Amino acid sequence: MFRIINKYIKRTPFTRTVFFVTSDIFLISFSVYLSFFLRFEGEIPSQYSGDIILMTLVSLALALPIFYFNKLYSFSWSYVSAEELISLVRATTLVFAFLGVFLFLLKDSPVLTGFPRSTFFISYFLIILFSGGIRFAKRVYLALFRKKAEYKKERTLIVGAGDAGEQILRSILSSRSNIFEPVAFVDDSAVKQGVLIHGVKVVGKIDDIPKIKKEEKIESMIVALPSAGSNVIRRAVEQGRRAGIKNIKVVPSLTEIVDGEVSVADLKDLRIEDLLGREPISFDFDAIKKFIKNKKILVTGAAGSIGSELCRQIAKFKPALLIALDQDETGIFNINQEIRARFPDLEFKEVVGDILDKEKMRYTFEEFRPQIVFHAAAYKHVPLMEAYPEEAVKNNIFGTKTIADLAVEYNVEKFIFISTDKAVNPVSVMGATKRIGEMICQALNKSSSCRFIAVRFGNVLDSRGSVIPIFKEQIKKGGPVEVTHPEMKRYFMMIPEACLLVMQAAEMGHGGEIFVLDMGKPIKIIDLARELIRLSGLEPDKDIPIVFSGPRPGEKFFENILTAEEGTQATQRERIFIAKLPEVNKEKLDSCLAELKETISKNNKKEIIKILKEIVPSFSHKE
Repeated sequence: MFRIINKYIKRTPFTRTVFFVTSDIFLISFSVYLSFFLRFEGEIPSQYSGDIILMTLVSLALALPIFYFNKLYSFSWSYVSAEELISLVRATTLVFAFLGVFLFLLKDSPVLTGFPRSTFFISYFLIILFSGGIRFAKRVYLALFRKKAEYKKERTLIVGAGDAGEQILRSILSSRSNIFEPVAFVDDSAVKQGVLIHGVKVVGKIDDIPKIKKEEKIESMIVALPSAGSNVIRRAVEQGRRAGIKNIKVVPSLTEIVDGEVSVADLKDLRIEDLLGREPISFDFDAIKKFIKNKKILVTGAAGSIGSELCRQIAKFKPALLIALDQDETGIFNINQEIRARFPDLEFKEVVGDILDKEKMRYTFEEFRPQIVFHAAAYKHVPLMEAYPEEAVKNNIFGTKTIADLAVEYNVEKFIFISTDKAVNPVSVMGATKRIGEMICQALNKSSSCRFIAVRFGNVLDSRGSVIPIFKEQIKKGGPVEVTHPEMKRYFMMIPEACLLVMQAAEMGHGGEIFVLDMGKPIKIIDLARELIRLSGLEPDKDIPIVFSGPRPGEKFFENILTAEEGTQATQRERIFIAKLPEVNKEKLDSCLAELKETISKNNKKEIIKILKEIVPSFSHKE
């Protein structure tokens, strides 16, 4: 019988709601009747029939809407927890508070003469008992009658006995289709040692993993530390590797979890981001939501790593319209499919077009009238742009100018330019063109109502065309992994965190700022390569050799986020600073850009570099 009900409820959220509403109608009615039955020891005087009917109708009229607004009809039956029980108690208390006021106001009415007040309190507890019981029925059923899996489960250690660890354990226990059999927790908190969580004990700390592995015959490990930094996660993984645990899964970081809830379905294989680029950052999500919600947002370069992630993050905050623009038709198709699947209620439009196509861009602004523009479209590959500086100038400078001028013309509220650490004291054409993009924004901010903001950050882990996909492909082929130089360092950040910081900077910007994101500590590229090899189950310099190819054209050994001349100014937001930059001479900039436009039409590379140096005096290009 229970399986039939369960199958019915699983069909749709609507059928689940109908089932629980129907159940509550019956159970509340029964609770009121039973309260009178118990009060009069099984023999209810006939004069109380009207009281029973009146109390039942009023209770239902109050309970159903209050239960609905307390989300007691939209929970997951499999994962019901103490939070739902608290919501039920709170909602029932509110119902009976209103019911008490109702009964008090009618106390002198002949309808309620001699009303037995004890039934009021008995009904209260019975409704909590019965309505709570039906909601916890599946949890009880699974705990008592769960069949043993038809396949062998892996004895699993969960690292982290906090909220995420508890949610993962609860999810595993309520599902028969996963491979995990939780046998123990580890947590560095001294307070949690020896504590039982759903029958599973905290048996030690992270450094005890090798010993616990032997004692408990551990086969799998789940790292449930979504708010921890990469140092803690790396330590747990290293202890797991020392112990010989092969199957290591990890809970995503908080920036990747949409609603704060995690389950076994969210578990991922260990990634390089978890070990090297995952420092905890706090965000003001309310401020970001206020900035994004009900606005028309345009994202250029939406098929790229940053642009596509901006689309994902923006979609969470319920804009009125999200427009994704890129010339990469396959990339736009992919992000279109993903956004529509994940956010079916979002108004989403895709545009295939080139930012250099002024007429197409004008048509796009005319049709959609965006209020906020995130300009992420750019050529970013340093060595390639050294070979084709005219293309970098066209796209990164004049493409930016096209979109920025249209933002002014169509009264866009804010224009956010995605810049790079390579714009600081640039040594590459790409870096110089991005610095000029910043200068265009600075100049336009002075002469228009649109607020122009630039945001600089370094490399993002596993972005398209970055070293990580290249290293992975080299490892897949059996090596060697090519690193430019043993001392080469770069700043890295996770893509979701970088995009959230961009949005945080955008909401707080008043116009004219160049925000700088604190990227944490720089990472040696060789350390990145070694960790990727280990993640593949191999040993660096043993199974996969590492070789050094030498720096490429336009590359620095170490990227600067700021120059000493610029300096920074702190903001109220964590890890977001403002660069102190000189004022831009708009007349000189416009004159140089006109000269540059004429030069690229002649494809004169030396002259292009010369003009770039004239616009950006700190540009030290090596011929």
